[in-house]
Order: sequence, then C-alpha cells, then structure tokens
Amino acid sequence: MFFAYSQSQINLFLKPSDTLNKPRKNAVIITEASLGAISLLALDQLWYQDYPRSKFHTLDDNSEWLQMDKLGHVYSAYQLGRLGADALSWSGVSKKNQLIYGGTLGFTFLTAVEVFDGFSEEWGFSWGDMAANAAGTGLFIGQELLWDEQRITLKYSFHQTQYAAQRPDKLGDGLTEEFLKDYNGQTYWLSFNVHSFFENDKIPKWLNVAFGYGATGMLTGENETLEGSFVNQNRVRQYYFSLDVDLTRIRTNSHVLRSIFCIFNTIKVPFPALEFNEENGILLHGIYF
Repeated sequence: MFFAYSQSQINLFLKPSDTLNKPRKNAVIITEASLGAISLLALDQLWYQDYPRSKFHTLDDNSEWLQMDKLGHVYSAYQLGRLGADALSWSGVSKKNQLIYGGTLGFTFLTAVEVFDGFSEEWGFSWGDMAANAAGTGLFIGQELLWDEQRITLKYSFHQTQYAAQRPDKLGDGLTEEFLKDYNGQTYWLSFNVHSFFENDKIPKWLNVAFGYGATGMLTGENETLEGSFVNQNRVRQYYFSLDVDLTRIRTNSHVLRSIFCIFNTIKVPFPALEFNEENGILLHGIYF
C-alpha cells in the first residue's frame, strides 16, 4: 500500500507541468547553475591543475583522432541541450524559452570548458571544437523548430579495445576511464525514426535505423611514431549500419518509465550491424556495442 502510494507520488512529481510552475522553474535554474559551477570548479582543480597554465591561445586540432573527439563534442552539446530543454518543459516553461535557455545549455557549458583549454599549455582553445558544439546544439534546436520533435537522435556505444592498455595515460585505465577516453572503442550514431518520416501505421513507432561512425588503431592524436613496446598504429575509419530503438516512443502512462527511457535513449541499443571500412571491406557483427 505504502509502496503504491510512493510510486504514485513519484509519478505525479515527474509529470511535466501544463502551465508555468515557478517553484519548479527556480529549482531547475538553481540546480543547473550549481551543477555547472561545481563541474567547472572540479575541472579546474582536479584536471587542469595538473598541467601548466599559459596565456590564452588557440589550437588547430581538427586532424586529430580521425575526428572522433569532434563527434564527442557534437554528442555532448546535443544531449546536454536536450536535457536542458526537457527540464524546462517539466517546469512548464514556454517552448521558445525551452530552446533559448535549455537547448543551448550544452553549448554554453562546453564553451566555458573550451576557455579553460585556452589557458592550459597542454591544450588550447579550438575553433573546431566550438564548431562541433554548435553543430550538436543546432541538431537539437533545428529539429524542434522544423518538426517539433527529435526524428534524428544522436547516440553512443562503446566496447573495450586492446589500445587502452598500451597508453592508459591517454586512453584510460579501466572501463570507467576508457568509456570516456578510448576513441578506438567509441561509436557515434545518427538514429533515424522510421515512422516519423514515413507516417505508416504498419511501422512500429519505436523502430529506428542507425548510421554509425567509429575509428580504430589510434594511439595518438595524429599518426605519430611512438617509441617502446606499442602495437603498430593502423588507423582505420569505420562506418556502420544497424537497427535501433527510440525508447522515448514506447507507449507508457508511467512518467517514471518515461524518465528512465529518456536517460537510456542516449545509448544505442545493441543490435546486429554491418561495418564498412577500407581495410576489410564489409563485416557483419552479430551484436555490436
């Protein structure tokens, strides 16, 4: 009885407001501002503190990591913008303000991080990163303005590779770090919702087709020679085709489930996939992560 009551209260709490709910709006603004400030402070003290500071400078890193790092910026800006807009939607803020103040959340936060890079000797302010941030924000806001929905979703998948063990300082030491740092195991997907484009009732509303991009054989940003017992760099671009599920389109009256689906919709659902690359031609993966 108590469990059912608690579940009902949580469901009511997670239900988006039909009209402007000022306490919710204020809570969203305070929470986002606090988390943003804490994250930037933590980055400054725990990450940039380990590297020498410098005068503000720019860096052209567009040729590094076969552009996998740039896709990471596109993905991050897109997902943070989606999260920001959804949070304001929950508080009943108008659609226009959701896009202006929520949809740009990723671009704003990542711009601040880029400025930090500009004052670090190890990195530098990258106009390529800024363009990628703008592309991710534009993908989210553009679809909302054009279709009032996200017909194309940016998703992510990851599998561990042999390369992280060769350079754990750069590619991560352990699954948690490798998930973020090892570009060899990352794949970024554009997931298209089939029903929203063809509007055919015979097509399940949750069915997506996904096109992915990844790269492998990378130990450094560019094709540099490394001394020591490293495996050879054989840098290869990889292109994928697979099916996917748009979890946000699964019908349910539970706002708890909707919230869970919204979170996990950032990740590509594992499915069989076709891979195309210059080295091996066409490969079939039974299940691809």
